[in-house]
Amino acid sequence: MEEKIYRIHMGKAKCAVDLGDGSERGEYVNQDYILHKLGRPHRSISLMYCYYPLDKGWPGRASEVHASPDVSFAWDYPYDDYFTYKGGIGGNTEDEPFCYMRDIRAHGQDVNLTLTIDPHVSDDHLIRIAEDLKPYGRMFLRINHEATGNWFSFNKRCSYQEVADFFVRFCNILSKHAPNVSKVVCIGGIEDLSKTEMEKEKEFAQTIPAADVWSVDKYMALHWGWPYDVAERGGTSHKRDTVKNTFDMTKASFERFKFLNNGKAKPMTMAEFNADGDVTGPYEQAEMVKEFCDMIKNEKAEWFTGFTFYQFRDRGRLGLEIEDPNYQDCGIEQPVMKTYKEIIHDEWFMPEIKQEEEIKLPVKLRWGGSEDAEGIAIPIHFEKNPVFCEVTFDDDSNLMLEINGKWFYKSPKTKTVDLMSAFFEKPLNDKCDLTLKIFAPPANGLNDLSEEDGLFNSYTTLVKLPDIRVRFEPVEI
Repeated sequence: MEEKIYRIHMGKAKCAVDLGDGSERGEYVNQDYILHKLGRPHRSISLMYCYYPLDKGWPGRASEVHASPDVSFAWDYPYDDYFTYKGGIGGNTEDEPFCYMRDIRAHGQDVNLTLTIDPHVSDDHLIRIAEDLKPYGRMFLRINHEATGNWFSFNKRCSYQEVADFFVRFCNILSKHAPNVSKVVCIGGIEDLSKTEMEKEKEFAQTIPAADVWSVDKYMALHWGWPYDVAERGGTSHKRDTVKNTFDMTKASFERFKFLNNGKAKPMTMAEFNADGDVTGPYEQAEMVKEFCDMIKNEKAEWFTGFTFYQFRDRGRLGLEIEDPNYQDCGIEQPVMKTYKEIIHDEWFMPEIKQEEEIKLPVKLRWGGSEDAEGIAIPIHFEKNPVFCEVTFDDDSNLMLEINGKWFYKSPKTKTVDLMSAFFEKPLNDKCDLTLKIFAPPANGLNDLSEEDGLFNSYTTLVKLPDIRVRFEPVEI
């Protein structure tokens, strides 16, 4: 009998979850590993890079080409010690961050690129960056973040007014050359609840209407002196705040941004969020993260559209894993990993998937992004908890699969995907009906710009369903 299939649509979560993957504090971790550990893709994966092409030593990483025993703070180099953006004028889009951006998109997630940039670069540099980013669909670009601070190089070489003017200049260029890129402003916002105005409001008020997304970075606890000292009681290179105060300042920032945008709201995110285990220890770190997310959910904070957990693997104590000092490709799971996994599998933080009409093959699947994608659902009846559950394809499709709340990736070279791990943590207690959901993000991570709407969508035609093998007993008894 022919299997039934239904069209499904994946839309926004009430509160989206994004994840930092690599920074000055840790290396990029591949998306297959993260997916296996956490069991679901994120709305977006955050990458952190810098672009200072006019500087001596570029494109070498600052801490390598400007290494000095006199450095005693993470940002004491001539330019920011992030990985260097290898695109731009005379650049190479086969190098970082593009190889990682393709990995992220192939795994059904959007790119969230943070880029610190020398405000003195010409429009030609910015146009080239915009052209670099055009094939990556609906992505986020956070430009010169924490711009009301004083630690990044762009703030040391320019006034706050110049930094704000640069943000607006780059936004205008992106709107013209890469309208698929959402521009993210990240400033201090309200940092004192006794004050009405935000930090550096006079200079940065213009960035609020220019941006597509508003954000603040709020660490409930942070050791900014890492790795040059150890946080101890009485020290001056760390801080700790309350969860409620962090939440209230974020909400107050949104309200001020809205006021500065003539009362009109835009998406509000926390672009970096965590409690530093260097200050709290591993147990209270997990408790604080949970308390904050419980506040979002309990308040039904629809004004708060998402947060980025900073980060997956960290050389310090800001990660779901700590990097093994003996081997950087190995992570040591922290208690916050279990807490975070529970949070992102809560309905409030999960994308909404709606089942629509029954359809027939072949079907053209549209991938607009992690918050707007069309896929299919195949109903499967289970007599009880399976012993074997797998799907086999005979094509080179690139797919994201979901069953029983767990997601899997099928690369173009993979033929069989074992789905049994979906039943290890959530075994079935009785017979039931589930659906196998299938989405098709672009295999190479790039949109086809020759398509009429290729800036925003990619398409895959599915002509055949996979062979589904479900068994409820061992092969031999």
